[in-house]
Amino acid sequence: MVYKIIVIEKKIHHIVFLGPQGSGKGTQAELLAKDLKLPVISTGAIYREESKKKTVLGEQVGTYMNQGKLVPDDITNALVSRRLEKKDCAKGFILDGFPRTLSQASALDEMVVLTHVILINISDKEAVYRISGRLMCKCGATYHQKFNPPKVIGVCDNCGEKLFVRKDDSEESALRKRLAIYHQEIDPIIEYYRQKNVLFQINGEKSISEVCADVIKIFK
Repeated sequence: MVYKIIVIEKKIHHIVFLGPQGSGKGTQAELLAKDLKLPVISTGAIYREESKKKTVLGEQVGTYMNQGKLVPDDITNALVSRRLEKKDCAKGFILDGFPRTLSQASALDEMVVLTHVILINISDKEAVYRISGRLMCKCGATYHQKFNPPKVIGVCDNCGEKLFVRKDDSEESALRKRLAIYHQEIDPIIEYYRQKNVLFQINGEKSISEVCADVIKIFK
């Protein structure tokens, strides 16, 4: 599917995308990045990059990831801060899924002043439906069997590796547990950014192109 790229007036944008698993926030972040010509930064990508390094910190991150545990806030904050200092973020950036806790939100405030926090809303029922059809790649790319399929069935468009379904994406009880944790963590963050007048909420249960159009309107 081809999406029309709309040129947005050049300004410095410090953007965060939030939303539950399956909301498509990663896809929307990538689409908006093409318009704004900004880097998309996800903690998942930062973790994978760091874990490849033969450093003490890299080994710590790798251990948490391999055990399926969340990387502690202090480590995550330090890694994000270091990433935002890179040259490609000088004119702005898009953060995908960070912050996830109030502690992370507070730490981010010390790094930069956010201009937009975009929350992609979908119901838990829709999230379970979408996640159950999700396909993953070890490079970090994400697809969906119906909504965002790869060009070749079962093969990653980016690196050509075989796609897979995460074990906890195929068990509804595990999915609902993750969503419960998400709501517990995100509700205080939503209120935090609402009070700062930088929160924009989008209905994520539309098509990818319709959601993209709604996101673009925020910047017009």
